[in-house]
Amino acid sequence: MIYIGNHVSVAKGFLAMGKEELSLGGTTFAFFTRNPRGGNAKEIVPDDVAALRELLQERNFGKLVAHAPYTMNLCSAKESVLEFSNRVLKEDLQKMENLPGNYFNFHPGSHLGQGFEKAADMIAEALDRVIKPDQKTIVLLETMAGKGTEVGGCFEELREIRDRAAIPEKIGVCLDTCHVWDAGYDIADDLDGVLDEFDRVIGLDHLCAVHLNDSKNTCGSHKDRHEKLGLGQIGLDALLRVVRHPVLQGKPFILETPNDNEGYAKEIACVKAAQEADRGSADEEKL
Repeated sequence: MIYIGNHVSVAKGFLAMGKEELSLGGTTFAFFTRNPRGGNAKEIVPDDVAALRELLQERNFGKLVAHAPYTMNLCSAKESVLEFSNRVLKEDLQKMENLPGNYFNFHPGSHLGQGFEKAADMIAEALDRVIKPDQKTIVLLETMAGKGTEVGGCFEELREIRDRAAIPEKIGVCLDTCHVWDAGYDIADDLDGVLDEFDRVIGLDHLCAVHLNDSKNTCGSHKDRHEKLGLGQIGLDALLRVVRHPVLQGKPFILETPNDNEGYAKEIACVKAAQEADRGSADEEKL
């Protein structure tokens, strides 16, 4: 099985996020550690966080996938952006330790003409300044579409960042289906091949979470425009093959489709129905 959910708002507190996801039928969720465009983070209220942790355990939730703000760019050419980004990374990783054992996902950033080599060093050095050997949070580099000077548009770039970090075992990868498709990885017609390449380049042991999205674009377009499941160029059948793939079982899948709560509930139900169908087939084979 997988764990399926979507982004929920932290505005009403941590326990409220868990209750909202339960109402949608989800078994995991994502949340922005602060406003997606930057700003201050939600203050930690110990009783509220403790109540969420209790709920997650009681209802058998999968790991959560917190998301850094989009404005965090650890390889920016602008000093003010670098200062902000490093502060955000430090503060948010510290706060994530209040929800131990979960994930903190971020976009590697854009090098803005400085080149990938310098960007990889900058990102690894930023991670080295804040990642501690005893921390419970795993930091995830997200696969990107490769538009402009964006870092992470191929598996090799993510591997390079991990390889340069001092504590790579605290760094994993979140595979975004829209992004890898837009980057040129054909998960519709060659999912096994894409996952084999990921394993060869990075290692499937380091693939920790999945963003489950369709794409408005053709494969290799490098545009990054998400679509609802089944309404884009990847297609529902292909995305459900991702959901069913044996090497991805047990991982949190996060919907980032352009939806409201009603739409998310329908997509969650669709994914869970595919899982139930697989489970039923497996049970029949045992008879």
